[in-house]
Amino acid sequence: MEGFEEENEEEFETENFSELIRYTVPGYIVGLLAGVLLDIFGYQRSPIGQWLVRTLAGEGESIFEGIYSIRQHFKATSQTMAEAYGWGKLFGIAIPWAIDLGSRLAGVDVYGIEGFYIPYFYALSDQIGANISGMLFLKKKEGSWVATLDRYIHHPVMLASLAVILIVPIGLLIARFLGFSPTTQTFTALEAIAANLCWIPPLVGWYVERRK
Repeated sequence: MEGFEEENEEEFETENFSELIRYTVPGYIVGLLAGVLLDIFGYQRSPIGQWLVRTLAGEGESIFEGIYSIRQHFKATSQTMAEAYGWGKLFGIAIPWAIDLGSRLAGVDVYGIEGFYIPYFYALSDQIGANISGMLFLKKKEGSWVATLDRYIHHPVMLASLAVILIVPIGLLIARFLGFSPTTQTFTALEAIAANLCWIPPLVGWYVERRK
């Protein structure tokens, strides 16, 4: 048991989730500034403006985390969960662009209740990608899906990620039902920031690292 605890401690110490946490705030700030500036210049309902603001506020950290993963990839060290997590977020960036464009072309009211899912995917498609990437990382280490699922349900970062993925759309839907609508770029940025809880899983990983 003592040997297992020491091995687990070493594993969490090398996952470096603290590296990922610091990438979230810059995305929030840049996205909010972009929203305010677009409103000032009269582009409150510009689809391109919304795409830019949501990408920066909802996915800005994914760009930085992807750069982190690329940098880690070229280091002479074994892959960590944090690196796999970052790769997953990087590959998930473009998914909401297609969903947003397809919804507009299909005539969905992107400002109404029916469009609640659009900011969700901007904020969390990268998180979904990270969760899948993290599971594949565990599968590579464990070898079998039974062992992988057992590790998954006992891995605090993966469970925090899953909770965020499931809870955020409910909050967005409730907000739209209560009358919120992203009719300005500033509101668009604030909605994306509120939905972008991607900092929670890395924070959980950092906390576990410190506890170990």
